[in-house]
Amino acid sequence: MSALSAPLLVAALFVLVGCGPDFEATQATEALARDTTDWPAYGGGNGQRFTPLDQIDATNVVDLEIAWIHRHGDVSDGSEIPSTTAFQVTPIVADGRLFYCTPFNRVFALDPMTGGELWRFDPEIDLSGNYANQLVCRGVAYWTDPDAEGAFCDARVFTATNDGYLIALDAATGKVCPDFGETGRVNLNRGVGEQEWLGEYQVTSAPTVISGGVVVGAAISDNARIDAPSGVVRSFDVRTGAQRWAWDLAPPDFDYETGFVSDEGYALGTPNVWGTMVADPARDLLIVPTGNPAPDYYRSGTPDMDHYGTAIVAVRGSTGEVVWKFDAVINDFWDYDVGGQPSLADLQIGGEAVPAVVAGTKMGFIFVLHRETGEPLIDVEYRKVPREGPLRDQLSPVQPFPPDAFRVAKEISVDDAWGLTFWDEGACRETLETARLGPIYTPITEQWTIVAPSHLGGINWGGVAVDPERGLIAARNSNAPARVRLIPRQEFSGGKGYEFVDEVAEQRGTPYAMAREFLLSPLGLPCTAPPWGEIGVIDIAAGTRLWQQPHGTVRDVLSPIPLPPMEFGVPGLGGPMLTRSGLLFLAAAFENVIRAYDVTNGEELWQGPLPAGPQATPMSYAVHRDDGSMRQFVVIAAGGHARGGTTLGDHLVAFSLPAPGA
Repeated sequence: MSALSAPLLVAALFVLVGCGPDFEATQATEALARDTTDWPAYGGGNGQRFTPLDQIDATNVVDLEIAWIHRHGDVSDGSEIPSTTAFQVTPIVADGRLFYCTPFNRVFALDPMTGGELWRFDPEIDLSGNYANQLVCRGVAYWTDPDAEGAFCDARVFTATNDGYLIALDAATGKVCPDFGETGRVNLNRGVGEQEWLGEYQVTSAPTVISGGVVVGAAISDNARIDAPSGVVRSFDVRTGAQRWAWDLAPPDFDYETGFVSDEGYALGTPNVWGTMVADPARDLLIVPTGNPAPDYYRSGTPDMDHYGTAIVAVRGSTGEVVWKFDAVINDFWDYDVGGQPSLADLQIGGEAVPAVVAGTKMGFIFVLHRETGEPLIDVEYRKVPREGPLRDQLSPVQPFPPDAFRVAKEISVDDAWGLTFWDEGACRETLETARLGPIYTPITEQWTIVAPSHLGGINWGGVAVDPERGLIAARNSNAPARVRLIPRQEFSGGKGYEFVDEVAEQRGTPYAMAREFLLSPLGLPCTAPPWGEIGVIDIAAGTRLWQQPHGTVRDVLSPIPLPPMEFGVPGLGGPMLTRSGLLFLAAAFENVIRAYDVTNGEELWQGPLPAGPQATPMSYAVHRDDGSMRQFVVIAAGGHARGGTTLGDHLVAFSLPAPGA
């Protein structure tokens, strides 16, 4: 759903106030008394992943050096607890502090100048679960109470946990806010339906604050059953934790008398929202990226549970009322759920400034929509697509396509079969020739069907970055095809016969189980020609792609063959960041490096070595000294991705230019 679900590149490229155990304070290395240029929410301002800072530029980026490293210790390779970890956080900086969460959902506050620890909070989550999306925490949220300045919990950090709790912390001390929910916590598991195992329902992305509420969705395990836990999105009062509203993603004609519902009346098996939302407080709009219903690859009957699935939806932040929706896929049976946080920007389109939403998708499509109506600002063509196989009656005859410049992933053919030798290339060619292979949206049937882009994307949860001043979109995409097939129920016997397939799932309640795996050669390399991962930039007003090129190498991934560090470009998770000075920072590859590019032409300007895999999105902030000087930092989480086979670690790494006098 939200991450690599098989080791694609291992063999490839690739408390109550003052209470005890859940609060521990440590001393920072310096007193905290500084002004900062903040990164106040996940994705920065408006989800743009853009900083207005320009101290670091093309002339000096080569001088960047590690300023500090903070280590949290929360790492699992699955040997001591059932679930593995992926360190995918993007920190936030607000009111002179840097906040971030770990895969075990511990929250840290640091001095943004030195990385010195100010406080830590441990929610002591239940680590015994088999968490479907690994143990992941991508971010926290921050809110200040204008009516309680100087009081305890006047500024709050909100965090949501893998085991389904929403917690409010005092930003100054890290102690829980006892007036929020039940002694600082809201139990999100209540009302979503019975979970068959701990980890079927989990929160992996940052909460979003809007209109006096903190809003949370959840990740639901894929492909298990039609009556999976509800994907309901809920808003809780930022002060009390009382539920303000709930948006049940069931279709408007859903029959709550006869359909599957939870004990609180929410429809089961609906689309869910596992990615991070973005708020437009001035318009009281919450822009929501949605996933598809359960299961991914087969559903039948009426009503269509996909009504709100795989879409960008605007809801009122104060009420949860749906304002508009745009279907990124009509009736999604390819696991193309939208996981990337949309970006909000006022863009120059047609000679005037227009409030826009920019959304990257797993299809590698980028849609630019009017923020107030959801209407496309960049033309969308509804093209005919195939309808065949067991799903023919439910497949849409058309799907939305943006212009070619806004399509960053590539389609494949048999001629793309690739290998290091005639032997493995021949095996890959045979795999492509014997599977059903067609353009995007080729229906999945009982035969192996090539899906390109795969469920990895395209563009996954890292989303895109938008430079609102230059009118540019930066997109990092993966080219990692998979093959998928439907298994008739009478042929399915608990996955027997599919022991060497990455994923086999029951899809209980349907006539078909499913199997899927990434396309790898006998040598463990991708079966299709590189590049397997790219970075590129689009000029929105001109409707052109400025450049697109491979990103990442295989040099830091264990491989069955000693490959040189060729610029193949590799798949990856995480997104880009842009700066006012014209730099594009990107890690998000299966190597222990963060890179900086010239946004205008793609020239690589710098590489920064990292101690572990950076499957995350960078961010930037500045600290202003009393003498009037300023120091800009670029921060990246380097902790690896256990399922992806990258180097595990627990490092939050900050880069900056050398300190004056150093």
